[in-house]
Amino acid sequence: MASKLAPTLRPFLRAQQTSYHANGHGAFVPQVRKLVFEYCDNWASSTNLRTFIHNNIEKLARENPHVEFVVRQRSHREPVVRGFYINNRDKVIGLKGFEVNGIQQKVQLLLDSSGAKIKPLKRETVVSRNEAARGIWSGLHVEEPFRI
Repeated sequence: MASKLAPTLRPFLRAQQTSYHANGHGAFVPQVRKLVFEYCDNWASSTNLRTFIHNNIEKLARENPHVEFVVRQRSHREPVVRGFYINNRDKVIGLKGFEVNGIQQKVQLLLDSSGAKIKPLKRETVVSRNEAARGIWSGLHVEEPFRI
């Protein structure tokens, strides 16, 4: 007769409770790779972006060494910031009418974004493969035509 051996129990160690990295293998991989600021030197709509670039761009570049920052002058165009991502997508945000704090928020939005296409949060509409139980009503398919 074969004797049944008790199954060996492994100790459950706390180190086994760690979660696995999902973004990159063992490290966080930032999704944004380049930000391009485009402004006009003469237009008043670019004044706040020029102020933001003059006061904040160096600090922002030091805080985000993984991002390439490019400042480009575009004559007779509205101010924009373009974010380029590692999935070969880009997002463009117009900065006309924004104050310096608003520009900072939009730049932070691009830095935190993944570059994925924006999907609506609503569910898609339900499409039935079957006809309606009553069929489709038409005024042409009745015995007596519709009268007003």
